[in-house]
Amino acid sequence: MADEFFYTTPLDPLAQPLVEQLTWEYATRYGSYFGEPPGAEMSRYPASLFAPPEGNFVLLLRDGRAIAGGAFKRYDAQTAELKRMWTDSAFRRQGLARRVVEELEAQAVRQGYGKIFLTTGFRQPEARDLYLSTGYTPLFDPAVDPEVYKKLAFEKDLAVAAYRLRPPAEQLPVSAA
Repeated sequence: MADEFFYTTPLDPLAQPLVEQLTWEYATRYGSYFGEPPGAEMSRYPASLFAPPEGNFVLLLRDGRAIAGGAFKRYDAQTAELKRMWTDSAFRRQGLARRVVEELEAQAVRQGYGKIFLTTGFRQPEARDLYLSTGYTPLFDPAVDPEVYKKLAFEKDLAVAAYRLRPPAEQLPVSAA
């Protein structure tokens, strides 16, 4: 069976294994480093922020099982904020996170956003590398020890994603007569 995207909520039982893995990952990588209880990030935002019209939450399913997922919420009127990106530990190194990022970008465009902002923690080099390799602009100096920044911020203009979503006829340049 082919993988499929499924839009839902972080409270969906299908999402729970991924949410639990992500919570455990935050707790083990950061503990109380940021002065909060381990895993506090996962309860910072209500699930309603990741719902249309201003947000969304997607799972990538394989044979009915969530193997990756992510979400966005409103950051400002033109910008979505990417959150909750995660790939099941048994399914890594298959390009699944990249697929989820691309799907969320396309959905953000469909919902009227022109830009994405996100942060990831300094102890998540695989996330940093994912965003760098998918065209996100770092809002920090990548040559500096990431612990100096604590949270690594990125942004991306979605004009290219919007262009990809247009029907082919709309993508053709208009010649001057």
